[in-house]
Amino acid sequence: MPQQTPAIPGFAYHHLLVAKDVVLNVAVGGTGTPVVLLHGFPQTHLMWRHVAADLAADHTVICPDLRGYGASDKPAEADDGTTYAKRTMAADVVAVARALGHDRFALAGHDRGALVAFRAGLDHPDAITHLAALDVLPTLDMWDAMHGTTAAVGFHLYLMAQPPGLPERMIAAAPDAFFGHFLDLWGTDPAAIPAPIRTAYLDACRAAVPSIVADYRASAGIDVAHDQADREAGNRLRMPVAVLQQDWGAALGFDAEALWQAWAPDLHHATVGYGHFMAEEAPTDVTKTLRTLLARPS
Repeated sequence: MPQQTPAIPGFAYHHLLVAKDVVLNVAVGGTGTPVVLLHGFPQTHLMWRHVAADLAADHTVICPDLRGYGASDKPAEADDGTTYAKRTMAADVVAVARALGHDRFALAGHDRGALVAFRAGLDHPDAITHLAALDVLPTLDMWDAMHGTTAAVGFHLYLMAQPPGLPERMIAAAPDAFFGHFLDLWGTDPAAIPAPIRTAYLDACRAAVPSIVADYRASAGIDVAHDQADREAGNRLRMPVAVLQQDWGAALGFDAEALWQAWAPDLHHATVGYGHFMAEEAPTDVTKTLRTLLARPS
């Protein structure tokens, strides 16, 4: 696999086997207790470049490209939806940490990466010491919250939930327009994603349309089933949890903090005034939140 360009300065890049025939591109820097950072859509591990550099002063910081994204492998979607189930992707993350010598680690995710982190926290509670989620709801709650005309903001969720074929063809017909739409719409500071980084994101997405769609399709199927099973079993996140979110709950008519509290008894929840790409728009605030979380007893 080619190394992602540009890269996080000072970080070493590894290609780590996490499952049969699946290798992830992983940036690693710093020394100290481990922290794994998972990117969101439509980005790669590069979204953490500012936060990762700060945390690397006293932590081992691990930034993978999720399977299906960036310079990581993009296996074909299985008929049963398991290839891009968040359960599968969470197992990838645990495998990455173990390959680097860490059986226990803190985990933070943004957007899609936060859904993977959430599933890792439920499936691997003995491995995750602390968990942070940026600007997302757990999958089950997200679908419950989307209703009426306000759900138009999430049109891409419904598009990519469709059976294989149509969404892939539609997005592949104009990938830069599709993925660029979200980079433009969801941010509040265009300078936060400079041209070389934006180009890297669009290049990566253009090469990953089927796997990105498969990731979203899983969140309309198998991921919902996994969340529902955990809710019915009363399973919750046992580690300290921090959540940063925009105040889009007010517009859609739900209480984001209450929804998270049902899953995470040891919760710190904060509503922020910057855009969706908060690790790039407000890296100092995000890093402060993560450091505060890491200081809480696990």
